[in-house]
Amino acid sequence: MSQIIYKIAPEALWREAERNGRFTGAPIDGADGFIHFSTAAQARETAARHFAGQADLLLIAIDEARLGDALKYEVSRGGALFPHLYAPLGLDAVVWVKPLPLGADGSHQFPALESE
Repeated sequence: MSQIIYKIAPEALWREAERNGRFTGAPIDGADGFIHFSTAAQARETAARHFAGQADLLLIAIDEARLGDALKYEVSRGGALFPHLYAPLGLDAVVWVKPLPLGADGSHQFPALESE
């Protein structure tokens, strides 16, 4: 069974990717040279740390088995291994896309995530 990894993206940026047939990343991804992803266990902290207070976000679930050798797990925040994609994300790897709304307390309200 393959693992699901997650990307948090502004809705406008993701809709552009859908029109183009592939996702090349957010500005931070371009600056770092790879597309940042999170595991289910990492996604909430990623949202709090990098997207605090931001509305109009989407949570994209990706089947990592469809990413091939361009996906690498590398040490990042706190020594944890994070999934990084060294290629554009083909939309055929996307399992689902769901809104990531802000709750009354200002934190993002996540749907149920696989592998939690």
